[in-house]
Amino acid sequence: MKVIILAGGLGTRLSEETKLIPKPMVEIGGKPILWHIMKIYSFYGFNDFIILTGYKSHIIKEYFINYYHRYSDITVNLKDNSVEIHKMQTEPWKVTMLYTGENTMTGSRIKKAQDRVGNESFLLTYGDGVSDININELIKRHKNSNKYLTLTAVKPSGKFGALDISEDGSINTFQEKPQGDGSWINGGFMVCEPEVFDYIEPNRSDVIFEKTPLENLAKDGQLNSYKHRGFWYPMDTLKGKNDLTALWESGEAPWALWLKNKEALNV
Repeated sequence: MKVIILAGGLGTRLSEETKLIPKPMVEIGGKPILWHIMKIYSFYGFNDFIILTGYKSHIIKEYFINYYHRYSDITVNLKDNSVEIHKMQTEPWKVTMLYTGENTMTGSRIKKAQDRVGNESFLLTYGDGVSDININELIKRHKNSNKYLTLTAVKPSGKFGALDISEDGSINTFQEKPQGDGSWINGGFMVCEPEVFDYIEPNRSDVIFEKTPLENLAKDGQLNSYKHRGFWYPMDTLKGKNDLTALWESGEAPWALWLKNKEALNV
């Protein structure tokens, strides 16, 4: 199952960092938050990524093109222009980077990945949030729902908006970020069927996924939720970046499942 990550936004609320780099490349403990998100999925065995780029997309491309050398010990012999690798640090990842336009909205970005995904289920998330979510449990919940899309519902305080969720997990209405009241909100980490692409108008750049597509999926009874009561944190401000960095440096980063035991793999 492929993993689509939205990584093309401007990141204006984190302008202290994003003047020079795209938000998914802002570092937590010396590694981009995009890397942390990919490690979460990789821990559960999902290693085929499609990164939807936009703003300063070349920085993301250069990062992965140079990944092998960036995290390896090397000797460069300038006399004969040779490179010797001493210690390799790599990942079992296949990374496809699609440039989807600098000002393209989320839905239109996702639509551009349709040909790469084909007629298969896929995973989808945002390039600025980490969680200790159990991906296996999320997928299990999605398969049992028989719906087109399951999103991870989280319950932070205040500033986010609400989802109207029935007892069986079905989402009756979707509204993106109304006045926050501490209710369940869209935390990303979604599982989608290919029919989701049909809810996104083609040949446009202004389709916001969190508006008409998700609203219509809810109206059609095709939007499901997986309630996650554990750790979830978006890096949408400098405070968010600093909070995540402090957690990482403390050695207690809840999302770093790959550094912990294998119990999280159990379902």
